[in-house]
Amino acid sequence: MENFPLLSFDATTIIGVLINTLILFLIVKHFLFDKVNAVLEDRKNSVAKTYEDADKALENAKALENEYTERISSAKEESAEILKNAAKKAQSRSDEIISEAKKEAHGIMEKASSDIEKEKKRAVNQIKDEISDIAMSIAEKVVAKEISAKDHERLIEEFIDGIGDEE
Repeated sequence: MENFPLLSFDATTIIGVLINTLILFLIVKHFLFDKVNAVLEDRKNSVAKTYEDADKALENAKALENEYTERISSAKEESAEILKNAAKKAQSRSDEIISEAKKEAHGIMEKASSDIEKEKKRAVNQIKDEISDIAMSIAEKVVAKEISAKDHERLIEEFIDGIGDEE
């Protein structure tokens, strides 16, 4: 150790170094330790607040998600109900239109049937008149050949009755 005089270890040097270290520790503790602890405590509180805010934001997001899901479900149900009602209204209107068309067609059929019946009766009456005229002219010719008026009328009535039965 003679070659290294600075590295000589004696008791007073060690005690001096320890006292210097203790004084340095107390000075650092007095001036820096409380401030560093305060900074660390502030950082710890800030991190805790950030986690707390993040948890609140997550809870809020979940609540909003649930509300959104409920609204979508409600909207889907409402749209299904609207479509169902629209389909019912459309079916009802369709049935109403078909019913009106059937009534109108039935009315047209009845009118056509009535018109046909009237035309048939008119034609039959016209034919009867024509036959009656023909029968009268035949009767006049026959009367001219000496048939009695009574026989003449009987022949006309039989002829007319025979034509009416053929229908």
